Formats: sequence, structure tokens, C-alpha cells
Amino acid sequence: MLTKQKIIDAINEQIGYEFSASMQYYAIAAHFAAEALPQISAHFFKQAEEEKGHALRFIKYVVDAGGRVVIPAIEAPQGIFKTPEAAVKLSLDQEVKVTHQINALVELARNENDYITINFLQWFLTEQLEEVSSMDNLLKIVQRAGNDLLQADEYLARVGVRTMPEPAGE
Repeated sequence: MLTKQKIIDAINEQIGYEFSASMQYYAIAAHFAAEALPQISAHFFKQAEEEKGHALRFIKYVVDAGGRVVIPAIEAPQGIFKTPEAAVKLSLDQEVKVTHQINALVELARNENDYITINFLQWFLTEQLEEVSSMDNLLKIVQRAGNDLLQADEYLARVGVRTMPEPAGE
């Protein structure tokens, strides 16, 4: 096995977190779909698929490193929200939490001098910056729309959640 069992165990735990995030995003997407907000709903369905993809990346890593995948049980996601802002705020808080979890995995790998795992986790660090930024922007959009969420839905259709265009290629 290329990495220590304690790192495999921590990654297996992260797999559960990623699947939990995916399920939470599916629940939020369904909530917004029921509110006839197709763009916001689509955004969360896309996020759910991304989180599932993250879990699958971790699964592949564990298998490639010679470990055994053990997927932990996850809690049922929250599906009812008092306000649209509460649903998006939950998502932002979740992304910040996952960022801390990824940082903890990097720290563990660093303490174990596991450079293969550190290298693997670099992609997730960059991804979390994008995820937190995206959810923060969506929260601002929903807050700005106030009670007129059709405005937020239309804005997402036109612009999306990014705040700045990508820098020009070199």
C-alpha cells in the first residue's frame, strides 16, 4: 500500500462527506425546482454531480493506493428551508466546512510525509477555492434579489455565478 492506513481511513471519511454534500445539493435542487426556479435548481443539480465526482475521485485514489474503500453512512439531507437564502447559506457553510476538511487531510499527509497524497489533494484545494467563491456569489445574488427570486433565476441564466471573467490566456 502506498499510503498509511490512517490516511486511507481519513480519506474514507472524506468520501462520506462528499456523498453527503452531493445529497444535500440534490435536496436543495429539488427544493428550488418545486419553487419553479429552474436556473437555481439546475445550479444545485450541477453542484450535486460535482460533489459525487469528488467522492469518486477519492474512491479511485484509495483503490489506486492499494487501500480498501469503506463508505460511511451519511445523514439525510435537509430538504425544507424557511427562505431561499437559508438554503444557499447552508451550501456556503458546507463548502467552507469541506475546505477545512481538505486542509486537515493535507496536514495529516504532511505529518506522515506522504507526498503522493499531498500531490493528489492539491486539485481539491484549488477546487474548494472555486466552490466557496461560487456559493458566496450565489448567496449575494439571492440576497440582492430579495423577495423577487425570479430576478435571481434570470440573472443566473444570463450571467451565472462568477464575479470576474477568466484572465486572458498567455
